[in-house]
Amino acid sequence: MSTPVKAALLQITSGDDPEANLAMIQPMVTEAAANGAGFVLMPEVSNCLSNSRARQNEVLRPEDEDQTLKALRAQAADLGIWMLIGSLGIKTGDADGRFANRSFLVSPEGEVAAWYDKIHMFDVQVSAHETYRESDGYRPGDRAVVAQTPFGVIGMTVCYDVRFAYLHRMLAKAGATILTVPAAFSPVTGAAHWEPLLRARAIETGCYVLAPAQCGLHTKPGEKERRTHGHGMVVAPWGEVLLDMGTEPGIGYVTLDPAEVESARRRVPALTHDRPVTLDDSAL
Repeated sequence: MSTPVKAALLQITSGDDPEANLAMIQPMVTEAAANGAGFVLMPEVSNCLSNSRARQNEVLRPEDEDQTLKALRAQAADLGIWMLIGSLGIKTGDADGRFANRSFLVSPEGEVAAWYDKIHMFDVQVSAHETYRESDGYRPGDRAVVAQTPFGVIGMTVCYDVRFAYLHRMLAKAGATILTVPAAFSPVTGAAHWEPLLRARAIETGCYVLAPAQCGLHTKPGEKERRTHGHGMVVAPWGEVLLDMGTEPGIGYVTLDPAEVESARRRVPALTHDRPVTLDDSAL
């Protein structure tokens, strides 16, 4: 039987220096735990948010050498908390040199309970001046991941994955009651789509959706500007927004009650209503 948990979302502005980012994150984790959080979540690419592939190659490391992961695992064990390291840029050793955008769920013993590589790459042109080609630097994952915790089953996703309803339905049908969506969302797409997409995923699946976010300006003067939307968010299984963190760094708290998942799914048991269907394209 799952039990309620107090969750803390960290909203941060990561730069391109993993050591500086870690020094910013760890006091926030300590504060969250001191305020009773048993589950602390960070956003996407918490270790390094950079437009420069050369800089990423310089500072990113393979998983077993990554100091951010090592330090946060030790901190989770020290504080006795569950932790979602939203994602880290990780060197993979792939022949083409691309990184993994990897999310880590860490247990209160400091063990990696589950990991997930972002599947859907953000290859878009959102405006005349804003184009992204995530797949140039990161290679997509190919496995959906669920993990058991005392407060529910977590289905792991990252950022752009939120646009793909099939993935979240798959996770929910596999037992997920909580969906994690750590993000570094574009301000343009964020203003238009962030909240509606998160609410849709919660409503469709009857899951809590936890979406810690990057915010603000991430680049130095003279570099190509990179901003993120912020608005780290928690959505309840019935679709209510329980937390919206706005556009500034900080910590947001919410209590997750597994009974709310049961209630939403009892009222609208959509996960049990799949029907076989064929496509009639004769009129095309």
